[in-house]
Amino acid sequence: MSRGGTSIPDDEWERFLRESEAGSPGAPEEPSARARMVTRRLQEEPGRPEAWRTYAPARRRGKGWYVFGLAVAVVLLIAVFAAPGRIPGLSDGGGTADTTPLAAESERPDGPPAAGGSDQEPTPAEPFRGSPAERWSDGAAGIHLPQARATGWMSEAEVARALERTRDFLVSSSLDSAVLSGEKPEKAIALVNPHQTDVRAYLKRAFTAPDRENDPLLLFSRFRSAEVRPVGDVVRTRGRISFREGEKGAVRVSADVTYVYPVRRASGNDDEVARVIVRRETVVNWDDPEKIVTEPGTFSIVSYKLDTTNGGCDVHDGYLHPAFRVDRTGAASDDGRSVDPYDRSGPIEDRQREDGRCDTATRS
Repeated sequence: MSRGGTSIPDDEWERFLRESEAGSPGAPEEPSARARMVTRRLQEEPGRPEAWRTYAPARRRGKGWYVFGLAVAVVLLIAVFAAPGRIPGLSDGGGTADTTPLAAESERPDGPPAAGGSDQEPTPAEPFRGSPAERWSDGAAGIHLPQARATGWMSEAEVARALERTRDFLVSSSLDSAVLSGEKPEKAIALVNPHQTDVRAYLKRAFTAPDRENDPLLLFSRFRSAEVRPVGDVVRTRGRISFREGEKGAVRVSADVTYVYPVRRASGNDDEVARVIVRRETVVNWDDPEKIVTEPGTFSIVSYKLDTTNGGCDVHDGYLHPAFRVDRTGAASDDGRSVDPYDRSGPIEDRQREDGRCDTATRS
């Protein structure tokens, strides 16, 4: 076949195209959005793809970035509580809550948790009273790890270690008491591949000048210690980690975890307990260092999605801002749409909205 006036065999031309796209064979690739964007523009000329985020769950379009050529999907959903009182369709009829501990969640449930006892108010002595979290586990114990097996470039033992370190990231980002009090999550950040330049840029901006597009809450749970304080030292969790082989032999690890944080006002003698419910879906790659530039013991972030209830609606200062009873009066959604923050039966994006408003949570 003739290419630009020169005769080149078809097999040689195809090999040239493959190597031009992939780079020189044998050299590890740097996880740079910039380099991948250049390649994709040459092939498709689509411009930079957009990631999308959803607020409450109002969808807004924002900037996105590539991680190994994949668009990072950023989803943020926020629900506000209805005015205090019985929860329509859930708490009517009262009932006593079943507090028997649940077995670990090894797969996606097929429906929301039962509503028994959901009309009971939490107290400082029983901060999870009246919620499904009464039956959930404490901290890391509620994040189920699957049985490891050799996958991609990793042996069974290496996969087991990758799963444990992924859970370490979740603990350091969403359960560490210092981080919850507003400190920078240094331990968690240290687990992120330092060569993933776009994510590093996001992290830098998130902790110096947070905004809608660079919000630390997408990965980390943080409260202002001047506003609220934790009730006790327990955060209830429910979720699971799974894994499979990803591109270039990477071990792709996915986490889907819901966290329940009971808090009180930082000042005054008010005993009211408010709960903040945060669900995150996070996907990371444990990359083959012979194919991707990485550092030992670090992963590359592929995507992250966030769903918060009672953490503040359309606020982007890098902190969760729970509402208490007086704050919630009249805060219900005006379109009748409600969501159950404890329902883990569908993916987060199922709750996305187009209209920019907050939903009403059916329970806390």
